[in-house]
Amino acid sequence: MADVSGTELSEEKETKIELKKRQKRPWDDFHRSGKIRLAAELPETLGFFDISAVKREQQELSADPSLTRFICAELTRGYFLEHNEAKYTERRERVYTCMRIPKELEKLMIFGFFLCADAFLYIFTLLPLRVLLALLRLLTLPCCGFSGSRLLQPAQVCDVLKGLILVLCFSMMHYVDYSMMYHLIRGQSVIKLYIIYNMLEVADRLFSSFGQDILDALYWTATEPKERKRDNIGVIPHFLMAVFYVFLHSILIMVQASTLNVAFNSHNKSLLTIMMSNNFVEIKGSVFKKFEKNNLFQMSNSDIKERFTSYVLLLIVCLRNMEQFSWNPDHLWMLFPDVFMVVLSEVAVDIIKHAFITKFNDITADVYSEYRASLAFDLVSSRQKNAYTDYSDSVARRMGFIPLPLAVLLIRVVMSSVKVQGALSYTCVLLFYLGMVTLKVLNSIVLLGKSCVYVKRANMEDKLFEGPLTAPSSSSKSPAKADPRKCAKPSGESSIDQVPATPCSPPISSPSSVTTQPAPRADWFPPPPTDASPATAAGSPPTTEPQSDADPPTASPLKDEEADDASETNHRAPNKDLLEIDRFTICGNRID
Repeated sequence: MADVSGTELSEEKETKIELKKRQKRPWDDFHRSGKIRLAAELPETLGFFDISAVKREQQELSADPSLTRFICAELTRGYFLEHNEAKYTERRERVYTCMRIPKELEKLMIFGFFLCADAFLYIFTLLPLRVLLALLRLLTLPCCGFSGSRLLQPAQVCDVLKGLILVLCFSMMHYVDYSMMYHLIRGQSVIKLYIIYNMLEVADRLFSSFGQDILDALYWTATEPKERKRDNIGVIPHFLMAVFYVFLHSILIMVQASTLNVAFNSHNKSLLTIMMSNNFVEIKGSVFKKFEKNNLFQMSNSDIKERFTSYVLLLIVCLRNMEQFSWNPDHLWMLFPDVFMVVLSEVAVDIIKHAFITKFNDITADVYSEYRASLAFDLVSSRQKNAYTDYSDSVARRMGFIPLPLAVLLIRVVMSSVKVQGALSYTCVLLFYLGMVTLKVLNSIVLLGKSCVYVKRANMEDKLFEGPLTAPSSSSKSPAKADPRKCAKPSGESSIDQVPATPCSPPISSPSSVTTQPAPRADWFPPPPTDASPATAAGSPPTTEPQSDADPPTASPLKDEEADDASETNHRAPNKDLLEIDRFTICGNRID
């Protein structure tokens, strides 16, 4: 039995050896001997090795390389893309991102457009009513008795100031002749007008950046608590400065509208073509630069503002042209192709610009939903109890869109283009005003509902009931200079997110509605320090913040700056960074 089993095993071994010899590849001997290299000499086809080609190579080793061999190798050479799967997957995702950009960008643009429209309609609809209510309160206050500490609420003071600025600037704009300005611009050459239009765009950005600061300074100077009545005199120079700014900005926008009107009425449309090509020059100046998430947010806000402003300028151009042709509907249809071409160029340039910026900087298309949530947060937070600004002012800060100069110009053009005579005309004006109020209310309701949905999706509901966000340069870089009277939060949050309040109050509970009336502060001035506060401050153990703020004696200044920058970036959340950035905040080393 042992002999039989041994013979069977030997037979099995022999059969295996024979099978190996049959299956032996002809190039194994060359690989072992090292005479030829497998990777360099073996022609690889799509999925298999050509054995006949290997034998042919063995026969022609001694011969010189020929053109036929090179062509055969090029025709039968293969490769496998899965050898670098990560690279090709990344390229495919970039293509998918570029295909998603138009949809996500237009969602942001449409939402931002209606935000600007809401702030712009507020000037014509609700602001006059609020000014009337404030004036009515001033007139009826002596009859009702002086019970409060203020004649008007801070919001009413700001409304009255806005109304006075509108009235004064509108009366000053009557002395500016639109027709003379139009013919003065029309007499210039095409190249000169092109240069003037580019200069006007730069001036508009500079005016917007400085103008909102002027208006904010006026509002705060007029509403801040004052110990003496003579301190109210400081409102007058701020008010005159604000009127002067709005008037100059209105003239600037009027020159822009006149230049665009000249381009529409030119015979060969050469100026309009040059102005449209200026949008494509913007692609060259933006695409091939490094962009971060915050820079792209600024550019998106700028694009929203520019698109809305261009639509209002097109409306002014159509009104002026229809007035010149006695409101002939046929001329309106003649203007539509040019208007459509300008709008289409704006949309195409924005899509191409954002698509390639996101491609070159590896930014996903989901970032536009974060931008939309940040804009929605401004709208929802302006309806909270801790609201510190009006929504139209927050839009002006975030996007650089200031509706006052544009509203003054539009009122000036409409009043000069439309003649109101007779009772029927006044009835039509009243109906038109009621329609605008209805449109404003419906737009606000829809925007508020959409904004609540966007804020909830972004998990930003908790930030609605916190204090107003401060600039990172004043909080994170100098924590030792912060207000020591800070209330510790019961939830155990870090001291970075604490909001100074005097006196300490419990955290605000979530209200049932987002349209609650904001409550004033309990004390306008901080209480004077008592005798117990120095003792408690001296007896209290040192906190961790001053210890971390103290510099070690052996550390170099360069390392300290790097550590501060690193800690600053670590403490910031991405959504919080977006909420702290407006149109004219320097992100990195640039403003986009």
